[in-house]
Amino acid sequence: MRYYIKVQMIITIFFIYIVLLPINSHAETNLGIKQHVQNKLLLEVKTLPKPIPRFAFDSGFSFSYPDAVRGVYVTGHSAGGTTFEKLTSLVKSSDLNAMVIDIKDDYGNLTYLPEKSSPFYPISKNYIKDPKKVLKTLEKEQIYPIARVVVFKDTVLATKNPEWSFKDGEKVWKNGRGESFVNPFLQEVWDYNVNIAIEAAKLGFQEIQFDYVRFPEGFERRDDELTFNEGKYAKSDQDNVQKRVTAVTDFVSYAKEKLKPYGIKVSVDIFGYTATLPEAPGIGQNFSKISEHVDVISSMIYPSHWTSYFGIAKPDLEPYRLITEYAKLESQKLALIKNKPISRPWIQDFTASYLGKGNYQQYGKEEVEAQIKALNEQGINEFLLWNAGNTYTQGVDYTPLTK
Repeated sequence: MRYYIKVQMIITIFFIYIVLLPINSHAETNLGIKQHVQNKLLLEVKTLPKPIPRFAFDSGFSFSYPDAVRGVYVTGHSAGGTTFEKLTSLVKSSDLNAMVIDIKDDYGNLTYLPEKSSPFYPISKNYIKDPKKVLKTLEKEQIYPIARVVVFKDTVLATKNPEWSFKDGEKVWKNGRGESFVNPFLQEVWDYNVNIAIEAAKLGFQEIQFDYVRFPEGFERRDDELTFNEGKYAKSDQDNVQKRVTAVTDFVSYAKEKLKPYGIKVSVDIFGYTATLPEAPGIGQNFSKISEHVDVISSMIYPSHWTSYFGIAKPDLEPYRLITEYAKLESQKLALIKNKPISRPWIQDFTASYLGKGNYQQYGKEEVEAQIKALNEQGINEFLLWNAGNTYTQGVDYTPLTK
């Protein structure tokens, strides 16, 4: 009997041992696995790979941003002809250091021939026969290259795609100069121009300057007469003025974002008088809103283009005073913007004889220097010179306050 009980006890103890051991071992194993996973995670955290660098486009050219951009406007014809050598010599022999070159001109033409497979080949002209050669020259001389892209004034595109334009009855609308505009409300128009800007960036331009970023002048008087598509803005509860302002501002913001991967600056030309208003009602330009989305804002402040603003009856006759008063006003506007852009106005190096006797004067060295001096005194050190024929005054001191 004792032997039987003893055997039973041994069997019971053995059974308990067999049953409980896996339970304890499993628990210990879980703890071991947990500890192993924790150690592995800690190890992985310590050895995480460095973030992959953001894509940076390299055009193969090397340019440095100047101490302050002081540039001249250059047409496609000039960039592709003998005038380019003269302009390069002008810049080299003076304190100028930049060129704004037409890549998409006022008619809507691309000013050079891309590959035949390019969607822009049909709208291209062989004005700049070798854009890479032009850029190589600018690189050698360290002349900062800016590509001018005319956006919504585009007779070529309006004619090709009337549905992207404004129609007067069955015909594409034209202004008094026979020019047509395409519709800033349409995404298709945005992408068309942004893609041209991207091509300019790929060529090696360091900045894209968008011009005619607006509706046609006086559009508030004809928006109920013309036929056009408001696109995604059709459902907006904004009035017509605000719709235009929103569309133009949205385009600038969109273009800036799309061009980010190319590491270039984005600038916009804007009417000078827009800084004097909350917004220009017809053309859709709001100085402050556009300025929030660009690296550079270039107000066109040619004295000849003003009426009797700032109490100046004949602004073309008083360039120093006109520019001074404008610069004061612009500085106040830009001071309210968190990330304010560089101010780089367009100034006048041409004679506005069309104003009529007594309303204009011959512009030369004194008048150009007066505008630059006025800007410098108000803390604006960058500027661009406009002359439609690219014939610029010789012997100008472009840095009057530093001499």
